[in-house]
Amino acid sequence: MAKIDVVSHIHRDPVSEHLTIRRIGTSDLMDALRRGAEDFWAAPTHLFFICLLYPILGVFFAGLAFGNNMLPLLFPLMSGFALVGPLAAVGLYEISRERERGQDVSVSSVSNVFRSHSIGSIAALGVLLMVIFIAWLLTAQALYQSLFGWHAPDSLSGFLHEVFTTRDGWTLVIAGNALGFIFSAVVFSLSVISFPLLLDRDVGAIPAILTSFRAVAANPGPMIVWALIVALALVIGFIPLFVGLAVVLPILGHATWHLYRKVVE
Repeated sequence: MAKIDVVSHIHRDPVSEHLTIRRIGTSDLMDALRRGAEDFWAAPTHLFFICLLYPILGVFFAGLAFGNNMLPLLFPLMSGFALVGPLAAVGLYEISRERERGQDVSVSSVSNVFRSHSIGSIAALGVLLMVIFIAWLLTAQALYQSLFGWHAPDSLSGFLHEVFTTRDGWTLVIAGNALGFIFSAVVFSLSVISFPLLLDRDVGAIPAILTSFRAVAANPGPMIVWALIVALALVIGFIPLFVGLAVVLPILGHATWHLYRKVVE
């Protein structure tokens, strides 16, 4: 029963699934971004994200140096980063929450997440995102192998030539992006509101996920625009050797907290 309670919290918050969802507009999205940028400049976390990102990237590129088996997963890994981004942003939500309350904030405020009343549900939802991320990588690998077989590309240039100059390559691009869209749409819908809600209120993972889906269903237009803003910002962050992500990710994280505040009454 204790394990079930971590996921549902049925007896603790019976009205969690009846939370009022507000309708928002494009102006609310812009205001959330503005507030997110203000939170970032109040407590810059770019050094934290640089320390987090570059060891991960170093391991990946070290794997490339020892062989070409990881080349087909280059784009899925980069694009799949957004699938686990909501989990990494939980600490940013905490900074925005404390600043909203008028408390003194710093990068160390991130550690307060581990004392949250919903840390078990946050962890459970994080595990779900990791499972979806792994499922995405396996799906991408299976798609590549169904088109090009089990052999590894000879080189990066050979791999790019296969992808962009052959019929199978364009099938990989089109089908891969379509599948990636499905994965990202599911993750966006279940996580855009659920993580901030779990940090803010004593609810379980399932009510939080359902509330997130309800929020997206109630605001399809603005949520699509928000998803496009996130995607474009991540692309911009990737361009300068991933350095931009150290600024883009924190601002998006803080902005998502303010989006949650606007959507959930």
